[in-house]
Amino acid sequence: MRLTVFGSLALDTTRTPFRTEEEIMGGAATYAALASSMFVETEILGVIGSDFPENYLSLLRSRVGTAGLVIKSGQKTFRYDSSFNYDLSQRTSNKTELNVIAEYEPSVPDQHKDSPYVYLANNDPIQNMKMLKQFTNPKLVVCDTIEFWIQTKPDAVKKMFEMVHGVVINDQEARMLCGMSNLIKCAKEILSWGPEFVIVKKGEHGSILVRSDMIFVAPAYPLEEILDPTGAGDSFAGGFMGHLASVDNTDMKEFKSAVVYGNVMGSFAVEDFGLTRLLNIGNKDIIHRYHLFRKLTQL
Repeated sequence: MRLTVFGSLALDTTRTPFRTEEEIMGGAATYAALASSMFVETEILGVIGSDFPENYLSLLRSRVGTAGLVIKSGQKTFRYDSSFNYDLSQRTSNKTELNVIAEYEPSVPDQHKDSPYVYLANNDPIQNMKMLKQFTNPKLVVCDTIEFWIQTKPDAVKKMFEMVHGVVINDQEARMLCGMSNLIKCAKEILSWGPEFVIVKKGEHGSILVRSDMIFVAPAYPLEEILDPTGAGDSFAGGFMGHLASVDNTDMKEFKSAVVYGNVMGSFAVEDFGLTRLLNIGNKDIIHRYHLFRKLTQL
């Protein structure tokens, strides 16, 4: 099986009260693709500028397929600058520079148009919809969004949700988009727009999978130290989609397992700055933490 991930690749500046890292490799598609590559063959689609460091590009090429990665000469890569509070639970967006993605026209390479699994990571929802229309008949399509697009293109976000099988969204963004505080009601509101399921990410409190016929709640994996929450949700999505693509099965049992694998990948991501931790784990680490998770939550 194969998973194709489309979305933003970025140079991130992340500020916490304890440490700041400037212009490190990030972006929703980057986290999701590197996380999913631990499970299944993954192709990343997106655009970067000619200022994207060569060592970052080489690293990506060593882990995922990059035939659909466009490099725009003379243009700057998307940049995102954010700050976290002392308990690392709240993020403030300081600056979003779209740069090369502002006028990007998405294109799927011919050899990937039949990809059975597609993840539309955080990105311009209009671009996501243009990209989705180029796939022939995917078995499962899931998308994400963030505060920036909810504030600037809310109608496009809702239209994108109508076109996919599933939505992954964090708790703050679900409340902002739906205009209500109760997360179950938010999820059901999103379901009414067309998707078959919604996963609400709740950070250190885990995640909730909501379908019309059921609700599944998975706590977060307990950690003693968290250094950088950036990319946790994207890593969750990569683990979730990666598992489903690897087993090529979307029944309820595998959906629940995929949520747990998503939580596991998110837990690894936050243990160091940027992508450092994800790049230094192996399949044995993932399986070990998955079984620990199941043991911790078993009655």
